[in-house]
Amino acid sequence: QVQLVESGGGLVQPGGSLRLSCAASITIFSINNLGWYRQAPGKQRELVAIITSGGSTSYGDAVKARFTISRDNTKNTVYPHMNSLEPEDTAVYYCNAVVVRQNIRNDYWGQGTQVTVSS
Repeated sequence: QVQLVESGGGLVQPGGSLRLSCAASITIFSINNLGWYRQAPGKQRELVAIITSGGSTSYGDAVKARFTISRDNTKNTVYPHMNSLEPEDTAVYYCNAVVVRQNIRNDYWGQGTQVTVSS
């Protein structure tokens, strides 16, 4: 079982920046993928960014040029750094951890944090 604690959401103006954080209850080297998804009202959940245990990163097409993801191994925490925010980035952001053991995939989710981009 993996617990994920998110923080950092809020209201930001268009063009602004915001940093979320997600702290995992186990060492991130035991987590295959750790990252973020988001869901806007009336839309499907979509990838924001993930980082693998080996340090590789992947980004959703909508954020690729504007967001970066980093991690602090000592705190078992990942941070999406969100720049040049647009109203279309308004959504609930969810931290996700994927742990694969004996070829069985387990997904764990945080409670979600609201990000609102508005003037």
